[in-house]
Amino acid sequence: MLGFWSKCRAGVPVVIFLVVGFTALYELLNPVPNDCVMTYMYPTYIPISTPENATSDRYGLFLYHEGWKKIDFAEHIKKLDGVPVLFIPGNGGSYKQVRSVAAESSRAYQGGSLKSTFYQEASFLDVNVSNSFKYPSEYKHMLDWFAVDLEGEHSAMDGWILKEHTDYVVYSIHRILDLYQESREARLKEGANPSGSLPNSVILVGHSMGGFVARAALVHPHLRKLAVETILTLSSPHQAPPVALQPSLGYYFSEVNHKWKEGFLMKASHAGHTLSGSKLSHVLIISVSGGVNDYQVRSKLTSLDGIVPSTNGFMICSSSMKNVWRSLEHQTILWCNQLVVQISHTLLTLINPENGQPFTSLQKRRLVFTTMLQSSLPQSLGLIQTVQSSLASENLSTEGVKDANGLQVDGFSSCPPSFRWRADALEKDLHIQATSVTVLAMDGRRRWLDIRNLGSNGKGHFIFVTNLAPCSGVRLHLWPEKGRSSAEDKLPIRKRIFEVTSKMVYIPSGPAPRQIEPGSQTEQAPPSSVLILKPEEMQGYQFLTISVAPRPSVSGHPPHAVSMAVGQFFNPKDGESEVSFGSLLSTIYSKQEILLKEDHPLVLNLSFSVSLGILPVTLSLQTEGCGLKDSADHMDQSSLCKLRCFPPVALAWDPDSGLHVIPSIYSERVIVDSSPAMWDSSQGSDRTILMLLVDPHCSYKISFGVSLTAAASRFCLLYSSQIAGFMITAVLFALMRQAHAWELDFSLPSISTAVELNLKMPHAFLLLAVLPIFASLAMSYFTSHDPPVASYISVSMICYLIANGSLIILILSSQFIFYMVAVLHVFIKRRWLAWEEYICVGSPHRILTFSSIFSLKIVQMLRSNLSLVVGFLAILLVCFVHPALGLIVLLFYHSLHCHTALYSFLAASFRSNAQRKEFSHPKSHSSSLLSELKSNGAFDSFIPHEDGVFSSPITTNGFGESQLEIFKYKHGILMLHLLAALMLIPSLAAWLQGIGKGSSFPWFIDSLLCSGVILHGISGSSPDSYFLSIPLPFVRRMEIRPSLLYLLAGYYSFLCALASAPYKSFNVMAAVGFASFAFRIIDRCRDSGSSNYRNNRKHSHRH
Repeated sequence: MLGFWSKCRAGVPVVIFLVVGFTALYELLNPVPNDCVMTYMYPTYIPISTPENATSDRYGLFLYHEGWKKIDFAEHIKKLDGVPVLFIPGNGGSYKQVRSVAAESSRAYQGGSLKSTFYQEASFLDVNVSNSFKYPSEYKHMLDWFAVDLEGEHSAMDGWILKEHTDYVVYSIHRILDLYQESREARLKEGANPSGSLPNSVILVGHSMGGFVARAALVHPHLRKLAVETILTLSSPHQAPPVALQPSLGYYFSEVNHKWKEGFLMKASHAGHTLSGSKLSHVLIISVSGGVNDYQVRSKLTSLDGIVPSTNGFMICSSSMKNVWRSLEHQTILWCNQLVVQISHTLLTLINPENGQPFTSLQKRRLVFTTMLQSSLPQSLGLIQTVQSSLASENLSTEGVKDANGLQVDGFSSCPPSFRWRADALEKDLHIQATSVTVLAMDGRRRWLDIRNLGSNGKGHFIFVTNLAPCSGVRLHLWPEKGRSSAEDKLPIRKRIFEVTSKMVYIPSGPAPRQIEPGSQTEQAPPSSVLILKPEEMQGYQFLTISVAPRPSVSGHPPHAVSMAVGQFFNPKDGESEVSFGSLLSTIYSKQEILLKEDHPLVLNLSFSVSLGILPVTLSLQTEGCGLKDSADHMDQSSLCKLRCFPPVALAWDPDSGLHVIPSIYSERVIVDSSPAMWDSSQGSDRTILMLLVDPHCSYKISFGVSLTAAASRFCLLYSSQIAGFMITAVLFALMRQAHAWELDFSLPSISTAVELNLKMPHAFLLLAVLPIFASLAMSYFTSHDPPVASYISVSMICYLIANGSLIILILSSQFIFYMVAVLHVFIKRRWLAWEEYICVGSPHRILTFSSIFSLKIVQMLRSNLSLVVGFLAILLVCFVHPALGLIVLLFYHSLHCHTALYSFLAASFRSNAQRKEFSHPKSHSSSLLSELKSNGAFDSFIPHEDGVFSSPITTNGFGESQLEIFKYKHGILMLHLLAALMLIPSLAAWLQGIGKGSSFPWFIDSLLCSGVILHGISGSSPDSYFLSIPLPFVRRMEIRPSLLYLLAGYYSFLCALASAPYKSFNVMAAVGFASFAFRIIDRCRDSGSSNYRNNRKHSHRH
C-alpha cells in the first residue's frame, strides 16, 4: 500500500505536467488571429559613414528614405533638416524593420494631420495644460528616421550582447547629432542659408529588447546631456527579461532599472535642502504592449511601474489604443498599419511648429501622447481614478447662451459653430415616460427626459449608447427647467443650459451590416460611442434632452436605417453579478447561463473572482426575444430582433493591460493579458471586470465557460520562469534528502525517490513547499509588494507541482538512458570475454593486450587526476570562452562517473549471481566456466574493484551496493548541473552566432558563478568524500552539514522562483560549490583518521 501511495505522489505532478504541457502546446501551435492592415512602402536605406574610432565596426547606422525614385545619398544627407528619430531593433531584429513606421510618417507629413473628432479625450493630470491642446491642421516639419544595424544578434539571450548594443546606440546618437552639424556646415559652404535650429536631442523608438537598450543608453555614462528626451518602446520588457535565465542578463536589467529609479530622485544637500532636479526629470518614456497575442513579451513586463513615475511616462496596451483597438503579435506590432499610422501622427504632433523641434516641456509631450494614444473610455466607465474637476470647469466653457430652444448653446458647448441646427428643422418634441429611450432613425426630433422622475428609485445614473456622431448626429443638454429663456446670461452656472455632448466617448464599432439599397438593412448597426452621466453631474437639473439631427430622404427612398441610439436611467447595482472561483471552474464541464429578460439594465457588470488572464472564458450571447409577437407573414423573429436590437459590446478591464473591447460580440473568447498571483502583483490584479452593453428592449441568454486549452497556454506563458526556478529548487531539496540519509547512516535514495519523498504529505510538503510561500508573504508586508493571498498561494503550489512533474520525467528519462547504455556495455563486455577465451585468436589478442598495456599508464594517470583535469579545463572555458561550454564539460564528467558506477553495479550483480550458482552447484558447467574465468583474470577486467579479488557473493554485493550509491549521488549532481547548463544554452546559441565577428570575454559574474558550480561538481567522486561535516568553532556539538546547506539553498531558490528570477539560483549553486570545495580542502588538510569532522558510515560495504 505504501508503494502505491508513493507512486501516486510521483504520478500526480507528472500527470499535471503532461496535461498542462500538451494542452498548452496544442493551443500555442495554432496561428495567432490577425486583422491588421498591411503597410506598404518604397524603402531606401542610406548608410551613414562610421569613423575609425567607432565603438564597434561590426554594427552599422542607416538613414531611411521613402520613395521609388533613385537619389544621391550624399546630397540627401546634406539636406537633413527634420527631427531625428532613431529606431533600435530587438532580439534578432533587422534595421529594415523601420520601414513601416518610417513610410507612414512620410505619408502623414504629406497628407496632413488626423481629422479632429468631438469625442471626449483622455484627461490629463494638469487641467490647464489639457485644455490648451489642439490638433494641428498640418505638419510643418518631417521626421528623419535612422536605424541601427545590430547584425540580427539575439540580445534577449545574452547580457554582454545587450551591453554592446547599448554602447553602439550611444555612439549612434552622437553620430546623428553630429551629422546634422556636418550637413549644415556643408550647405553653408555651398552658399545656402539654412533655416531653423539644429536638433539637440534624438527621439528613440525601440522594439522588443531595443526598447530596453534605449533605456540603458539613457543612463550610459558617456551619453551627452539632454541628448535624449523622449523614448517610445514597442513590446519591450522593462521589469525583467522575458526569460530570466542568464545571471548577467538578469543583473544588467536590475542595474539599469536601479539607475533609472535613482535618476528620478531629487538631489539634496546634507541639510536637507534641494540642490537640483533629478537627473531624468526631463525624460518621457511611453511603453506600448502588444497584449494577449504577444506570446514573447507579456504586458506585465512592459509596465513602467516602480521604474518611472507617472509624470514621466505610462504603459498602454495596443488593444486599448485609439484607432487600433486590437491585440498584436510580437512582430506584427512593427507593421500593423492601424498602429504605425497612429504612432506616426503622434510623433509628428510632438514637434513644436515654432522651432521645428520636439516640445521641451515634459507636460506638453506627455499631453500629446495621452491625447493621441489613450482613450477616455476607462475613465468614463469609472474603471480608473483620475483627477476630477467640476462639470462646469472641466468639460464646459463659460460663454453666454443664445438659443432658447437649446439647439445651439454657445456657452458650455464643445461643438463648433458650424454645427448649428435650425430651430424649425426639428420635428415635434417627444416626452419620454419610460426609463429607456430608443432611436432607430435620424428623425430630427428632440426627446425630453425628466431626470427627477425617471431617475428615482435609485436609478440615478444615465447611459446613452449610439452610433450617431456627436455634434453632427446627436446632441445632449441638461436643462434646469423646460423652456427657460437664455437671455439671462448672468445666471449662476447651475441655472444655465449645459450641453454634455462632449462627454460622449468613442468605442470601436464592428463592421456595419451590409445594405444593398437605402432602407434594406437586415440588422442593427453596432454602437460607436457611449455617454455616462452620474447623479452628481446631473444634480440641480430637471431635464435631459436628446436631439437627433434630421436627415432628408435619398432619391425618394426612406433614409438609411443605420442610425441607432439607446438611453436608460439605471442603478449600477442592478446589473452587477459575481462569478466565484468554484462556479468558474465548474464551467469547464458545463457552461453557466444567465438569462436577461426585457427591460434589463443596459450595462451588465460581470466580476470574475479569477482573472481571465489565467482562466479565459468563451462568452456567447443569444437573442431570445425583442418584445415582438409572431408577425402575420411569419417573418423570422431572430431577423426582426437583429433589426431592432443593437449588437452587444463587451468591455473587459484588467489593471495590467487596460481595456479590451470586443464589438458585436455573439460568441467570442475573452482573454486579458494579466499576470496575477505573482509576488509583485497588486491587490485586485486577480480579478477581471467584464462589462456588457446589451439592448434593454431585447432578452438574451448569456452563457460562458472556461476554455481549457487557452487556460493551459496562458498558464505556461505567464509562469514559465517560476516553473524553471522551482525545478532547481526541487533538485536542491532532493540532494538535501540524500545528504540527510547519508548523515543518518541510511541507504542513499535515488534522486527520483528523493523528489517523491519531498512531496509526501503533510510534513515534507508543508516544510518544503508551503513554508517558503508563507515566508514570502510575510516578507511582502515589509516591502511595497502586496500580492493577492489566495491566488498567490494556489498558483505557486501548482507551479511547484508542475516543476516536480517535469523534473521527474527528466530524471526517469536520463536514468533510462544510463541503464540502457550500461546494460549494452555489460552485454558487449561479456561477448568480448567469451570470444577472447574460446576463439583464442593469437596475434590480434596479443596486439590488443599490448595496446591496452601501453594505454593503461596514460589512462591511469588521467583517472587519478581526472577531477583536476576536468575542473581546470572547465574553468578555462568558463572564464575565457563561454560559461555554458564549461558546464557541458562538467556534464560529460558526471555522465562518465554515472556510467562507470552503474556499469560496475550491473557487472557485480552478474558476478554475484554466477557465484551463487557456483556455491549451489559446484560441479556445474557454469562453475567450471567461472573458475576458468577467475584463473585467467577475466573478471579483473570485467569488474573494476579495489582489491581485485572477491571471495564470496557477500563482498560482491557490498561492492555493487556502494557503486549503486555512487550512481545515485552522481545522478543527483548531474541533474542539478544539467538544469544549470540548460539555462545558459540560449546564451550559448547567441554566442555561436557571433563567432568570427570579434567576441570578448564573458562577464565576470557569469564566470564566477559557473566556476562555483564546477567546483561543486569536482569536489568528490563518491558520497563519503563529499558529504563532510565541519564543526563550528566556539560552538559545541554544532556542525555545518551538507543537508543544511542544501536546505537553505533550496529555500533561497524557492524565493527566487516566486520572484520570477530563476537566474538568481546560480548564486546558491555557486555558494554550495565553494562551500563543498572548502570542505574538501579542510578534509585533505586534516588527519583522515579523525572522526570529529568526518561523517563516517557504518555500512560494511563502505569504500
